[in-house]
Amino acid sequence: MLFSSISFLYYFLPLTLVFYFAVPPRFRNAVLLLASLLFYGWGEPKYVLLMGLSVLSGYGSGLFLEKYRGGRAGKTGCVISVGISLSFLLYFKYADFFIENFNKVTGAELPLLRLALPVGISFYTFQIISYTVDVYRGEPAQRNPVRLAVYVVMFPQLVAGPIVRYSDLAGQLADREHSWQGAAWGIRRFVTGLAKKILLANQFGELCGAFRASEEKSVLFYWMYAVAFTLQIYFDFSGYSDMAIGLGRVFGFHFLENFNYPYISASITEFWRRWHISLGTWFRDYVYIPLGGNRRGRGRQLMNILLVWMLTGFWHGAAWNYILWGLCFAALLTAEKLWLLERLEKSRLLSRIYTLFFVMAGFVVFHAQNLGQAVSDLAGLAGAGGIPLVSAEAVYCLRSFGVVLAAGGIGATPAVRAFVRKISENAAGKRVLGLMEPVALAALMLVMTAYLVDGSFNPFLYFRF
Repeated sequence: MLFSSISFLYYFLPLTLVFYFAVPPRFRNAVLLLASLLFYGWGEPKYVLLMGLSVLSGYGSGLFLEKYRGGRAGKTGCVISVGISLSFLLYFKYADFFIENFNKVTGAELPLLRLALPVGISFYTFQIISYTVDVYRGEPAQRNPVRLAVYVVMFPQLVAGPIVRYSDLAGQLADREHSWQGAAWGIRRFVTGLAKKILLANQFGELCGAFRASEEKSVLFYWMYAVAFTLQIYFDFSGYSDMAIGLGRVFGFHFLENFNYPYISASITEFWRRWHISLGTWFRDYVYIPLGGNRRGRGRQLMNILLVWMLTGFWHGAAWNYILWGLCFAALLTAEKLWLLERLEKSRLLSRIYTLFFVMAGFVVFHAQNLGQAVSDLAGLAGAGGIPLVSAEAVYCLRSFGVVLAAGGIGATPAVRAFVRKISENAAGKRVLGLMEPVALAALMLVMTAYLVDGSFNPFLYFRF
């Protein structure tokens, strides 16, 4: 089930809210768990059992690790628990990648498994690992299996994050406050995220689709595609995060922010502090620091950065272009750490141009179906292969999508937020905003509903990762 669907917006979510708030507080976790299982099983009922086994494994591991933490048995148990969680992910997401590359290297003809990737497995696997490692490090184990299951499978952030650490949510699973003010804030945040997805990300996706289908490639078209996908993945993923954070607040949960206007960054280092914050934090706390971080000398630190970013790329997908994407960012981050960052600080304008250029080039590699297509797309940006600078189809698409591209460019900066804050600084402006906001949100919902009724299937990009 998708957030951006009629069935979710007008049937599933209202019914879930009715049942959730109708029952006594002690039963609300159970209602949320049942709703989450229905949400997940709506499209993939066969994988509900897999998710249940993952939760049970994490639950049992937590009890064991609390009892034996600090000793050899606890350390061994932690390694085994992480291994079990990763084994599910490796089997479903990476088995065919390893088989295919083994066949290429050895000449063997082992058949591919061709398994469907369970939606959200990359996210809930990391959340289970977060729980077991946190328990091993000293966090009390969760003895209520329903609460742990809610943490892992809660539908607002189940399929595409943000990745929520157990230590940040443990207290809220046991006791959380609900208020009209919090629910209103959550609804505003949800509608904003939905608008990002339907009114912006989906339009950029259409432009990317037109580029791929075109037989009149040009340098202009390649750059339009690079800009469009850079905006699409931002509004798609940050829109989903907004919806997850908003829904979480309606149910009384406070999820941490996942994006902070990454495209205004003045370095790649800053960009990754603003983009997919929960993933970067997870790799820092559960991979980079345990490997030694920066505590064992510069050489070991750079090796840790390389390993973390190779894994970050591989986490996004079982293909070489994802690994290349991660390694490219590892190289840029290493260069900044060694000498480039000091030079970038001398010019904020040039540093922002440098950052946007490499981010866009990186996303071109990221979006490619394979390494060959990634190289071809990068060559197209440089005008290689004798392609023209401009084509008639590129000009037509620029005219068709020019307004939405401009809106996306502005929306990816804090300009709109700053404008709203400026208006609300005085009492009159604040009253006007208070009156206009409900009308604007209702109008947005009507427009988006029309898009959904008239539109086609529009999954979130991160579903595939």
